Amino acid sequence: MSACTDFADLHRAGEPLLLPCAWDHASAYALAGRGFRAVGTTSLGVAAAGGMPDGASATREETLRLALTLGSGPFLLSVDAEDGFSDDPDAVGEFARELAAVGAVGINLEDALGPADRHAAKIAAVRAAAPGLFVNARTDTYWYGDGSLPRPSSDPFTETVRRLDAYREAGAHGVFVPGLADPDRIGELVARLDVPLNVLHSPAGPALPHLADLGVSRVSLGSLLYRRALGAALEAAEDVRAGRVPGGVTPAYEEVRALSD
Repeated sequence: MSACTDFADLHRAGEPLLLPCAWDHASAYALAGRGFRAVGTTSLGVAAAGGMPDGASATREETLRLALTLGSGPFLLSVDAEDGFSDDPDAVGEFARELAAVGAVGINLEDALGPADRHAAKIAAVRAAAPGLFVNARTDTYWYGDGSLPRPSSDPFTETVRRLDAYREAGAHGVFVPGLADPDRIGELVARLDVPLNVLHSPAGPALPHLADLGVSRVSLGSLLYRRALGAALEAAEDVRAGRVPGGVTPAYEEVRALSD
């Protein structure tokens, strides 16, 4: 059985794959050491670490470099590739081929509310260039909570269904609707789809057991871990400055060093 098949098999309705997302070698290997069989990457973490904007197609080389670092690791790797870093489907297909060549088994592609037919063409190009890569097709119809996209004036569910149908027909193995947190809408989507549904974990949304009951097949953590790590670093610095002992878990120097051995 191939690694790609193993990854696809982790997407089970009622027993969803919880996918934590890393931003460097140490974070990925630390997560694998805690028993996570699959690890994703976070485009925000990769971009922020390099001083570049997220979602602006600026981190193609950094993303590929990270995939090269992680692709041979003791875990299944899925790569957040933003919109594929190009509007040209053939260029996106070539990037996917490079990811597969270094050991990635999955790719996440977002539409950023661009033309659905263009995104479908990218998905088809990825399937042709890297047949073994699990394609998770993301639509941003609900991804307005962070302020990156305008809030729709009406319920975006109909547009979500239209886009997901197009992406599924283009060959997507799974679909992703970040920002969708309404249990009724999640359940309705699960009932409509014949491919795994991926949602983004939200502290204010349904907990993992509830998402499992709704039939979700994959729950991504996105940039949460990176942002929590940054927050913990700031809290520790403030504690030391205030004369307090920093709280929380602090891995020993030797533990972190061992992650690179």
